Amino acid sequence: MIVEMVTFESPKGWDRARVLADAETTIPKWSANPELLRKHFLLGIGETEGTGAGIYIWPSVEAAQRAHDDAWRETIKRRTGDYPTVRYFDLMLLIDNEHDRVTAWDESGTPHERMPA
Repeated sequence: MIVEMVTFESPKGWDRARVLADAETTIPKWSANPELLRKHFLLGIGETEGTGAGIYIWPSVEAAQRAHDDAWRETIKRRTGDYPTVRYFDLMLLIDNEHDRVTAWDESGTPHERMPA
């Protein structure tokens, strides 16, 4: 299981409402992707104001790369004026207090439920 973090600078003059409206146009695309487990849309505040980010949960780096190919990168550049920065992380452990669940993934990506404290 991996986390992909995508960051980009929002276009100058875009307020939260404009960024949200733009993000909402992508709902059909991401909802239809069977490999995407979860996506969080983020907008920087304070010292990161103006930075947009997406946090994606994927089963593998390869799944993320299939969705975020060169055509996608060009779309982001057209929408924001520059290419995004993409980083990958191994999702080893998740504490989900909302659902009272703790999950760890082994190196093969197999989930293992843990007992919450």
